[in-house]
Amino acid sequence: SSGINAEWPLRPGDLMDALRETLKNSIIVDGVTKGLRESVKKLDKREALLCVLAESTDEKNILKLVEALCREHGINLIKIDDAKKLGEWVGLCKIDKEGNARKVVRCSCAVVSDFGRESIALDVINDHFKRAVTAEV
Repeated sequence: SSGINAEWPLRPGDLMDALRETLKNSIIVDGVTKGLRESVKKLDKREALLCVLAESTDEKNILKLVEALCREHGINLIKIDDAKKLGEWVGLCKIDKEGNARKVVRCSCAVVSDFGRESIALDVINDHFKRAVTAEV
């Protein structure tokens, strides 16, 4: 089992576990765009299904730009606290023989254009956004 709790209310960290799993599935089908410049292009062309933004980026204007593009094009946005964590999750690292990430490169923004296979993780993310929309109405 993936260890992801798909029952509401989610435990702290469940959404992040689901996000990590979803990114992994997306990478397999080459569905993740990494880095700010390329991510912004995808957002601008409306080719993104999901955007992940690291709030630890020094560039506050970048945060505003990405948030505005997502809002304008109706693209779901998940913010995470750490660019290094995002770098690891999108594969910008070396994995040592013990399976630990080494030499992780920071990634301030990543965009998913293909989720790959259906998964509980993806259901958790989709449900998160359905609930967020309902809460705003």
